[in-house]
Amino acid sequence: MKSTAAKHLIERYFRQLTEGCGNGDCTNEFCASCCDFQPLDNNSAAAKALELFKINAKLCNPSKKESDAPHSSANENTHLDSKMSDTDVFPQKEDFSDVHYLTENSVYRILSFCEEKGDYSALVRIIGRVFSSAEVLMKSFRKDEPNTAENHDSCKPPDADKHEKQSEQTSEKMGASSAAALPDEGVNETFDPCEVTVDICAVRRVYDRLLTIDQAEAAFVNALIYLTPNMELDLEYLDVYETNPDYLNIFIIVLENSNLHSPEYLEVALPQFCKAMSKLPVTALARLSKLWSTYGLPHIRRMMETFQQLITFTVVSNEYDSENLVNDDETVVAATQCLKVAFYASIQAGDVDVEHNEEDEEDPESDELTLHELLGEERLYMKGPRVDPLERELGLRPIDSIKPLIPFEDFVNESLNEVVEMDKDFTFFKVNAETKFSFQSCPFILNVITKSQGLYYDNRIRMYSERRLTALYSMVQGQQPNPYLKLKVRRDHIIDDALVRLEMISMENPSDLKKQLFVEFEGEQGVDEGGVSKEFFQLVLEEIFNPDIGMFTYDDNTKLFWFNSSSLENEAQYTLVGLVLGLAIYNNCILDVHFPMVVYRKLMGKKGAFLDLSDSHPALYQSLKQLLEYTGNVEKDMMLTFQISHTDLFGNPVLYDLKEQGDQMPVTKENRQEFVDLYTEYILNKSVERQFKAFKKGFLIVTNESPLKYLFRPEEVELLICGSRKLDFEALEKTTEYDGGYSKDSQIIKDFWETIHSFGEEQKRLFLQFTTGTDRAPVGGLGKLKMIIAKNGSDTDRLPTSHTCFNALLLPEYSSKEKLKERLLKAITYAKGFGML
Repeated sequence: MKSTAAKHLIERYFRQLTEGCGNGDCTNEFCASCCDFQPLDNNSAAAKALELFKINAKLCNPSKKESDAPHSSANENTHLDSKMSDTDVFPQKEDFSDVHYLTENSVYRILSFCEEKGDYSALVRIIGRVFSSAEVLMKSFRKDEPNTAENHDSCKPPDADKHEKQSEQTSEKMGASSAAALPDEGVNETFDPCEVTVDICAVRRVYDRLLTIDQAEAAFVNALIYLTPNMELDLEYLDVYETNPDYLNIFIIVLENSNLHSPEYLEVALPQFCKAMSKLPVTALARLSKLWSTYGLPHIRRMMETFQQLITFTVVSNEYDSENLVNDDETVVAATQCLKVAFYASIQAGDVDVEHNEEDEEDPESDELTLHELLGEERLYMKGPRVDPLERELGLRPIDSIKPLIPFEDFVNESLNEVVEMDKDFTFFKVNAETKFSFQSCPFILNVITKSQGLYYDNRIRMYSERRLTALYSMVQGQQPNPYLKLKVRRDHIIDDALVRLEMISMENPSDLKKQLFVEFEGEQGVDEGGVSKEFFQLVLEEIFNPDIGMFTYDDNTKLFWFNSSSLENEAQYTLVGLVLGLAIYNNCILDVHFPMVVYRKLMGKKGAFLDLSDSHPALYQSLKQLLEYTGNVEKDMMLTFQISHTDLFGNPVLYDLKEQGDQMPVTKENRQEFVDLYTEYILNKSVERQFKAFKKGFLIVTNESPLKYLFRPEEVELLICGSRKLDFEALEKTTEYDGGYSKDSQIIKDFWETIHSFGEEQKRLFLQFTTGTDRAPVGGLGKLKMIIAKNGSDTDRLPTSHTCFNALLLPEYSSKEKLKERLLKAITYAKGFGML
């Protein structure tokens, strides 16, 4: 708003407070003509006029008689413009054709004019003209306008100060990484949200007023439909943002419309807008994400829900198949890319830790051509996009999130997960990333079941690749082909046999570990179609996690294992454990492993931090937390020093100085945070550095080229390795198939399920172990298991048998329910070993 117009408005408020409007029936409480008005002196009236101007209070229209009457020269306010009329406040043309951009006050003036006339056509024309022009909209609602500059805090959410403080802390922590990532293009490319020139609070207040008017709502929709195609062309071909970073104002203003998720927008306007927004350069998207992170939960959630609703609406309104892929739907793709901006805004607005990163050991690049490169297949077997461009620009990763503002699960779109073809999507992800969109490039929108399918395809293709290479090498060298990773082990010496074999392979030819695993137990006839491998993993883990061996310590309260810092075992044993975990993921096997979440966070590249102690060492966590919160005299009451003690393998106390001469350095209120940080660093990182480094090395030998780290969060990696702890046998019953003459209506099948449902938790786990080779549910629950129950003869005294490779139960048709239960319990309780039927 022009300063002259602002002055005129303030003067008009002053005259209204001191002289009134001349209407004897006025009901405006801020008018001197109102019968309830308390008279003000000039100083008070001047202060009140400025206050009314800021809040856009109601203005009375002076009566004709009063506005035409000359004022006495004796009037104390001769400095005010006594001849001010409506033409001074409103533009001179009633069609407002001289309005070249909008401000909050100009909108209110136009609105007042329309309300007085009882006709909103002028407002509709103004909205249509301004909101359909990128150039005009970009100049509208500027911060440098005086009308709202001092009222900026009026639109802050209740928790805005908290989030601003968090944002400042995050920015300080992100300083080095962000500075390295930012291009040197001047101050306009900074991520400081204060750099945007649009007054967001004013925009929100304007929308609050206008969206209650039906004609204005329709005008917004039509204007957006007209605006967005031109924006898309400007961004794609003219690089308008690089020329003028204020182009981002358009997106900021449009996205403040709280009705964008309504049906009027979902058909055309919002899809076109998302397509334009997806064309923004990554620097602009990063600024937008940083800005949104200061908005507070309600606004970020609204953004997220707007894009989610568009994706869901589009998916359920269309039919997709192998010929018509959802990856080719421009609306879904664009909305997903916009949702990514809200996803990173949620991370920034929550609790983050961009420090405490494990050092990644990069594989040295070789100048020699690989066989894949010679065959022209290097793109299929490349490591893939390890860092998202927006992630790099922000200097922030999902793994850095301690607790996002909006839970990660809320960004998953189940409707999309049901229609995405992961075999095709995987190809786009690995091969056609430049020309085809893959939802694996936005993994936050996929659930863990869908992502595990993508990982499965990646693992299988690598297995087939190694099989082909083995066949090719054997032809060239005239040797017998060995397409599998074969392990022949003795049950009584399983650790020694597995360790020796895997250690030799990892040193001589690590690529053999990418072959499909094939396990053979010496003296047994079982052929490994998956079930023998499951048994192998189980036996290895039982041996390794045996407390008598001393590689890991076990907490009876948490039921979790942790690395034994004083273990006498060498690194090779820990490398074997890492290898086993990696091979389990690679061969799609579920393990009975009980690690705290910090282990998976460390595997994904984060060091253990204080909050991780709550899971791994809860008693210590509570003690340190009480120390930090203690309000008394820490030094005298606690009597702690920077020397700590713990017990070794044999129960003997071991002293450790957190700082040099720590036994002489008392813990005080001033240095207690440092004490807690050093204590945490020692327990979770330093004390187990040797053991964990070997463990991680073994894990990465198998998974270093996998998209695992890119696609999955730590809690999802745990789910991949360990499966679900929740056993829903109702879901298993619904998905079970029958063969050999059985059906769900067979009496023996009805008796079988009644028996299973009557089992206790331990007996149910034994049944799962007997039938599938593991007592855990796969990713997605037991409903994803696809168990088969086949008839194995008529009534007999033989026990039920199983093919764990195929999750198949061979069940004789027993004569009674009691006999069925007795035979089944004996089978699942004493089953061990493999044989040929």
